[in-house]
Amino acid sequence: MIESLSIHHVSLAVTDIEQAKYFYGKLLGFPEIKRPNFSFPGAWYQVGEQQLHLIVQPKSETLRTGTIDSNEGHFAIRVKSYDKTLYELKSKGIEVVEKPLSMSGFAQIFCMDPDRNIIEFNVEQGH
Repeated sequence: MIESLSIHHVSLAVTDIEQAKYFYGKLLGFPEIKRPNFSFPGAWYQVGEQQLHLIVQPKSETLRTGTIDSNEGHFAIRVKSYDKTLYELKSKGIEVVEKPLSMSGFAQIFCMDPDRNIIEFNVEQGH
């Protein structure tokens, strides 16, 4: 059995690094961290104890064509406050799907980045 400690990072393909950096760095406020000088463009961010790695793939496309669907592949970020996170996202014009009473046991907020990657923000229900 593999003895895992935690998820170290999530990597996402993006088509426009400047647009992605604006979304993750400016709108979501994730701190950008040093990235090795790879032969391809991208950016790394610190998200709590884990990292988010963006990799530019100009021809990359998501399977998503409609609205935010929480049943599709996504990554989740645990946050301190549901209400404050919801306020921050909405105040920046980011479309969200709210699930404060999800059957998962988490109060969830879903949104998409400019490349239609789905992001979940969650807290334990009642927090």
